Amino acid sequence: MKRSTTWILAAVVLVTVASSVYTVDETESAVVLRFGQPVRTVEEAGLYFRAPWWIDRVDAVDQRLMVFDTPTADEPTREVLTLDKKNVEIAATTCWRVVDPLRFLQTVGGRVGAEAFLADVVVSELGKVLGRTPLSALINTDPDSVRVEEIDALIRATSDTKAREECGVEVVDFAIKRITFPEQNRGSVFERMRAERKQIATRIRSEGEEEARKLRAEADRERAEILAEARRLALELEGEAEAEAARVYGDAYGRDPELYQFLRTLESYEKTLGEGTTVILPRDMPYLETLIDPDLPALRPPRAEPEPDPEGTRR
Repeated sequence: MKRSTTWILAAVVLVTVASSVYTVDETESAVVLRFGQPVRTVEEAGLYFRAPWWIDRVDAVDQRLMVFDTPTADEPTREVLTLDKKNVEIAATTCWRVVDPLRFLQTVGGRVGAEAFLADVVVSELGKVLGRTPLSALINTDPDSVRVEEIDALIRATSDTKAREECGVEVVDFAIKRITFPEQNRGSVFERMRAERKQIATRIRSEGEEEARKLRAEADRERAEILAEARRLALELEGEAEAEAARVYGDAYGRDPELYQFLRTLESYEKTLGEGTTVILPRDMPYLETLIDPDLPALRPPRAEPEPDPEGTRR
């Protein structure tokens, strides 16, 4: 009987000691509660001791980064009104982690409660920020006009402040991942976007045509200047050539006027009396003087040479 009692006492002691030992993993922290009241928070990984389980309870808190989407897959889409009264549907992602395990357990109790609280906070901040932001800052063909990154940073900062104060949670990051128009508004919005793009295209074409006209006018002006300069140079060269020809003709005329006149007359015959040309002129016309003047040596018929006699004398 005594031996059985000893074994029972030993087993009780062993169970009590075993229940007084707990471990904290590297990815978590722990809050020790004594009779439901917190006594300490353990944030370093290792092996620790506590009072027996009916006195102390240890609640582990995951310290890793958590991510959730707003809205979730089973929630309806959320519409937000921009500064210029445009309805848009926003989908966002929030990254968070626990920084105050005791406050976290006392306020939200766990991940589900924390994400429900954070969803309300980020949606509220999202509505406030976008209510002060025009649609052109969210959707724009000009990258410099888009302010989505600034909006993300602002929402993260304001949500982080509230989350830290109220439930011991840090908002590490926030990002808008999708911006769409409500189904009932998409048709009219897309039509308006097409009209705006068409208007922009028309303006760009008009500007292009105006620039083309300017370029063509400039090219025509340069062409006219080049042609005028070329004509001027041609006239100068032609004048110089004519002057040189006149000088050469003058020199030739001064050396032998009769020969010069004769050669010029032959040149005119070559130009006017071509092959197959019939010209009827009076005989006494000075122009035909060279052709019919028998005194010109070049036009006289050759004189017949006397035939030698058999004896070698001429007759």
